[in-house]
Amino acid sequence: MRKSVAPEQIASAILVLRDHRVLLDAELAALYGVTTKRLNEQVKRNTARFPADFIFRLTKTETLALNRSQNATGSQKHRDPRFAPYAFTEHGAIMAATILSSPRAIEMSVYVVRAFVQLREMLASNRELARRFAQLETRLDKKFTIHDDAIAAILSAIRHLMHPPVPTRRPIGFTADLREKV
Repeated sequence: MRKSVAPEQIASAILVLRDHRVLLDAELAALYGVTTKRLNEQVKRNTARFPADFIFRLTKTETLALNRSQNATGSQKHRDPRFAPYAFTEHGAIMAATILSSPRAIEMSVYVVRAFVQLREMLASNRELARRFAQLETRLDKKFTIHDDAIAAILSAIRHLMHPPVPTRRPIGFTADLREKV
């Protein structure tokens, strides 16, 4: 009996490339218990099962970027440098399990699906959190604007009280003008 793999472990191998969540062929082959060469052979033999939204080959730029990242160097060690890796989307990873038809591939496909679902849920909750944060920020901005206006009004009133206006009418009572004209 083989040990099961936690969806979190698979989720850590999932990358985002070209706006798709994908598993590289070497990672998928390791999960399914076959060599990368065998996986890629089966993909070539069953090209009709893998439309462009299920699988794509990485460009040289993407491959170089992955080779530089620490997360992907392990899966790139024994690869023939002439061939760029395949990237399997969620549907492509499931389709790969059906063409391999090994017991390990069938067993692991369930975990792969769970990992993609878990990642999707986590991203959805992050989007919800970002939306709520934006709403809170908007409300605070409105309140700060109201408070700023109120503070400005209070400061204006204090300035007005500090410099009372000069009276324009004559004081009450008898006053003599001491500077008489003679």
